[in-house]
Amino acid sequence: MQQNFEDDLKQLCVLFPTTLDVEAIKQQRAMEPFAEEAIDFLNALSQALTKDVRTRAYPDVATFAFFCRKANILHIKGKYAFDEEYRLGRGIVFHIAPSNVPVNFAYSLLCGILAGNVNIVRVSIKEFEQVAIISDAIAQIHQTGNYDSITQRIFLVRYNRQSTATSLFSSLCDVRVIWGGDETIATIRKSPLPARSFDITFADRYSLCVINADVYCRDANPETVASGFYNDTYLFDQNACTAPHLLAWIGESGNVEHAKTIFWDALYQVVKQKYSEVQPVIAVDKLTALYTQAIELDDVRKIASEDNLLWRVNIHSLPANIDEFRCSCGYFSEIHIQSLSDLSAIINRKYQTLAYYGFSKEELSDFVKANHPFGIDRIVPIGQTTEFSLNWDGYNLVEILSREIIIKL
Repeated sequence: MQQNFEDDLKQLCVLFPTTLDVEAIKQQRAMEPFAEEAIDFLNALSQALTKDVRTRAYPDVATFAFFCRKANILHIKGKYAFDEEYRLGRGIVFHIAPSNVPVNFAYSLLCGILAGNVNIVRVSIKEFEQVAIISDAIAQIHQTGNYDSITQRIFLVRYNRQSTATSLFSSLCDVRVIWGGDETIATIRKSPLPARSFDITFADRYSLCVINADVYCRDANPETVASGFYNDTYLFDQNACTAPHLLAWIGESGNVEHAKTIFWDALYQVVKQKYSEVQPVIAVDKLTALYTQAIELDDVRKIASEDNLLWRVNIHSLPANIDEFRCSCGYFSEIHIQSLSDLSAIINRKYQTLAYYGFSKEELSDFVKANHPFGIDRIVPIGQTTEFSLNWDGYNLVEILSREIIIKL
């Protein structure tokens, strides 16, 4: 088997550094979380990405660069109280990035760096330009020699699913971070971990949105809300786990109908301006999704539309399996409900993000306290679903990717 591993290593596409030395990886030691050199490196990465002219074409790269700023990282660090304990990274973290969100690998890497770890990152086999921009920036920083203590702990690789490299990296790591669907996670788990190692899994999730139509009609700037919802959904073709697929309206019937007209008209204008043309295969997927939904549910009605950019499917009840009826690139189920509590009956462990407009923090807190939903790890305003946090899917990533050392006197 060792010979197979060696053969696979020769076939790896190593994005950074130029070669992969497994023995050197094993010799690296963990650092303290939020080490000064780690914060300085991320700030240098932010600056390099901001200066790269290619970044202008990719808002997700620009957003990542903004997140890496020293001021932001220090702000995040201030939320952690590690003063009375001694912590180190767990050692080697093997990150397996998803194939549908190009910059996800970089956020996963950032978490590993801030927690004090050595990081092996398998990026998507798809050659996204965003991945190239970020890996080029890391290489550029490495060439300065100013951040060797960090860059020597970063390994970016690409390989196909037939490779046994996953088994090799799994055998080395202290933590394996898996981003992907249930099937992907099950496949990767066939590669065993050392006895004390463990997985952190980010499985396929379902997200939704709720709008208070009474507040929307009174206070909303339709263009602003529409732009935020566009970023939540169309920016990643509605494939990100954070992208809402169901939109629930709450409020007086007249306000709901009025708000629908304003909201969807405003969104369509944004989509027409910013979104690329829907491919024929996606149009077929939407039609198939509609037919499937109509067969299995009662009172399903597609709202007439000018083209395939935006599909609205009106439903009159919330089935427990509504999360199974989804499609990409602008396919939304919508319903008028009476209260936030109506959502609790359908929220299972697959639910991740609840986007909202027109609710107070107290109302949202009361909903959680009263219903104790099985799922939902994030409740954020429309326009903020894709914003990354070191608390993700219910995991505090810096804490879980590091270990506390107890010192008693």
